Amino acid sequence: MSAQSPPARILITEDNPQGAELLEAFLAETPHETRVAANGDEALRAVAEWKPDLVLLDIMMPRLSGFEVCRKIRSNPATRDIGVIMVTALDQHADIDRAVDVGTDDFLTKPIHKAELLLRVRALLRARQQPSDLARTLEYVRAVEENL
Repeated sequence: MSAQSPPARILITEDNPQGAELLEAFLAETPHETRVAANGDEALRAVAEWKPDLVLLDIMMPRLSGFEVCRKIRSNPATRDIGVIMVTALDQHADIDRAVDVGTDDFLTKPIHKAELLLRVRALLRARQQPSDLARTLEYVRAVEENL
């Protein structure tokens, strides 16, 4: 993210309160704003209303799995560009393949290591920011061309 970028909004979707608290604690030393959703339905509401830049998404949740939440995020034009990192105890290749198939950007297996989480969050936010930076530069170039 560029130096002028505002702090990102990160939605933590985790049905285990201790897991959510741990992720919040890891992210507390960053400038980012966090919110927690305890299940997939809450996550989809928060995505629609709060418009996070990144979702940390547990896969194994009651009612609506992380796979389904990610699929719904990706199928909506208003939310498809939100970054998604799946955070889960699942580590089978089939689960990772399914996560990629539904559109996750990255995958972290529990137990989560703080340094790895922070690195992946930073990298994904930076990658998501580049198209916005490019669009602003293109607008500037077009404005300059019009004034020539």
